[in-house]
Amino acid sequence: MQIVSQVIFFIALGFAIYLFSRRALGIRRNILLGRDVALNDQPAARWKNLLLLAFGQKKMFRNPMVAVLHFFVYAGFVIINIEILEIVIDGLAGTHRIFAPVLGSLYGVLIGCFEILAALVAISCAIFLVRRNIIKLKRFISKDLNGWPRSDANYILITEIVLMVLFLTMNTADQALQARGAEHYVLTSDFWITGNFAPLLAGLSDSALVAIERGAWWLHILGVLAFLNYLPFSKHLHIILAFPNAYFADLRPKGKMENMPEIQQEVLYAMQPELAPTTPSETVPKFGAKDIQDLTWKNLLDAYACTECGRCSAACPATQTGKALSPRLIMMKTRDRAEEVGRGQAEGKTLLRDYITEEELRACTTCNACVQECPVSINPLHIILQMRRHLVMEESSAPQEWNMMFSNIENNMAPWKFSPDDRDAWIQQ
Repeated sequence: MQIVSQVIFFIALGFAIYLFSRRALGIRRNILLGRDVALNDQPAARWKNLLLLAFGQKKMFRNPMVAVLHFFVYAGFVIINIEILEIVIDGLAGTHRIFAPVLGSLYGVLIGCFEILAALVAISCAIFLVRRNIIKLKRFISKDLNGWPRSDANYILITEIVLMVLFLTMNTADQALQARGAEHYVLTSDFWITGNFAPLLAGLSDSALVAIERGAWWLHILGVLAFLNYLPFSKHLHIILAFPNAYFADLRPKGKMENMPEIQQEVLYAMQPELAPTTPSETVPKFGAKDIQDLTWKNLLDAYACTECGRCSAACPATQTGKALSPRLIMMKTRDRAEEVGRGQAEGKTLLRDYITEEELRACTTCNACVQECPVSINPLHIILQMRRHLVMEESSAPQEWNMMFSNIENNMAPWKFSPDDRDAWIQQ
């Protein structure tokens, strides 16, 4: 019977890893649909961002209570998964708590710490569910999240609570079986939480306790493997991609807009014609971005790293004054488009207009509030700017007011319709 259990576990583990790897490679492929961009400068500053923003969750602590709860969930995901390593080894080798004899009394301390953390994770997730579904914070009930995105957040929180409860149930039954000296159950010190609940199971038979312990064990590990493969399709993917995204964050001063190499090249050739190529280029330069292939891979990484928390939209003056723009929705639409193109289902669509409208793009005030508020420095503004550049420079599409300003800048070197020669005329008045 034990060998059958090991074979089933091996098949389940292998299948889960295969599915996750295939999805991970698909996401990598989709991100690399974007243009190449070098982001390997200032390594010290990038490592600092990684440590402070991703590991330390620095921006989250602007709201200390929520930050602490989020930290419990984050730490629980990272630390409790150490226990998953033991479960995997036990499942493959047919052992039970293989680390207990090796670690001795330290094993009970570690499991006790994991249990406290598991309880904190469950409590934190319950509070987050209340915030989303009972208190209904404004950024969680926005129309941006209608349908799947709102359900996705609830599924994640409920799943994490269930996994933590299964972990604690498994340990409670295990402690009760240890107290009876049941075969196969390695004697450990009392676990800090479940050790107190084990006496409640004293009235159950050994076979019932084994069924509870084994059932919780299997449901827990199968739940973890299922969640592993749900994660790449959900907003929870940020727990992986937040780290590279923080490392590759834009290090330029806030508000500084990048020059366009295509324009710089045109100006250079105009100023120094001898540098211009003697034969025409086979590729026509493109200005701005119309579809995801025109964005950079970092823009697409931003889209996949987005946790849909809505802090960007909550801080956006355009969103808060009823304009069409929502920075969160910009990232979600960009990710949806990348998924569509990655699957080979482009269907003649483009990111511009089919997903993101001109009205959304023009509502942006370029204030950088969205970038400032994002916990992992996602940059919706960079996508907006590139798409607006395409509209203006490729399609000559701009509101009349903008065109007047462009004309004045070109002719008068200022946004206003006054000749440069008349700028000091006010002195004589």
